[in-house]
Amino acid sequence: MPITKGAARPITYYGEPVLHRRCADVTAFDQALSDLIDDMFASMYAAEGVGLAANQIGVDLRVFVYDCPGEDGTRYRGHVVNPQLQAASALAGTVTDTEGCLSVPGPRAEVPRAALATVTGFDLTGAPITVTGTGYFARCLQHECDHLDGTVYVDRLPAQRREELLREAGLRV
Repeated sequence: MPITKGAARPITYYGEPVLHRRCADVTAFDQALSDLIDDMFASMYAAEGVGLAANQIGVDLRVFVYDCPGEDGTRYRGHVVNPQLQAASALAGTVTDTEGCLSVPGPRAEVPRAALATVTGFDLTGAPITVTGTGYFARCLQHECDHLDGTVYVDRLPAQRREELLREAGLRV
């Protein structure tokens, strides 16, 4: 686990209201935002994830962090504030692969995602950034943007399959 300056916070699980609504835009690029990003990295590493949205630690802000392997073995590490997911090129196609989530601990399911994803937004100082990924990293970018829009990956599944996964995760009886 990489060393971080932040403190790990508890993961918020499926069913908590903050996971099921669009998060608020970040309006202050200050020390509190920098501290939140540090805590998000610490929380993601403690939970052994590759991405984490702010609402997954109960914070209603449009921020996510990632430390995700790319197809070429490169690790992509960073954060995006107020991300906007750009529509993937139709030429890139769709890939169906297994996906999991720290907010639905344990089970995984096949979810179709665009093979290419580009996210625009800002860094913690307010400078504009663009992040583009393919394969698993593209999946990560789309997954985290979904979180900030109030969608958890199981919400993309048929209702019966979603309920099975939530029971398997211990989030339903």
